[in-house]
Amino acid sequence: MKRIKRKPTHPGLIIKEDYLKPLSLTITGLSSILGISRKTLSKIINERGAVTPDMALRLSRAFDTSPDLWLNLQKNYDLWQAEHSSKAWKFVKPISLQLLHAN
Repeated sequence: MKRIKRKPTHPGLIIKEDYLKPLSLTITGLSSILGISRKTLSKIINERGAVTPDMALRLSRAFDTSPDLWLNLQKNYDLWQAEHSSKAWKFVKPISLQLLHAN
């Protein structure tokens, strides 16, 4: 498993720093453009919400990017969080290939 050393940037921070600020957009203005509630966008911008596939499509359309960009940003952030918030997953024993083919 390839490990990411530093904590990935949440997509909300990217929206805020790379789009809202340079374009002088407000959360209210962007939420209107995206066709979502201000509360939904605010959660993402403040890193308390996640970019869903639907949101990725909306963001990709608004900013002329790909939906994959937004989903990959979210995935990388989520995986890093999961890896660092709990160590329980490390106790799972790998299943050997011999065991899999024996059944």
